[in-house]
Amino acid sequence: MSTADFFMKVNALPADLRKELMDFLENLLKRKNNEKKPTKQGGIPGLAKGRIVIADDFDAPLDDFNPYME
Repeated sequence: MSTADFFMKVNALPADLRKELMDFLENLLKRKNNEKKPTKQGGIPGLAKGRIVIADDFDAPLDDFNPYME
């Protein structure tokens, strides 16, 4: 559809529908402008080295589950 065809169709609409179309177009433009650009995910490898400690018995069974494991 050419731009001229589009404008002819819009001009053929009654005033109330043209207003509704204008509101819809403004909403579309607002939504397009508010889209966030994807941010780069990830961090720097080794940045938290030494800050996170896992206990030596991390994989050991928990005493709370002994009745279920018998």
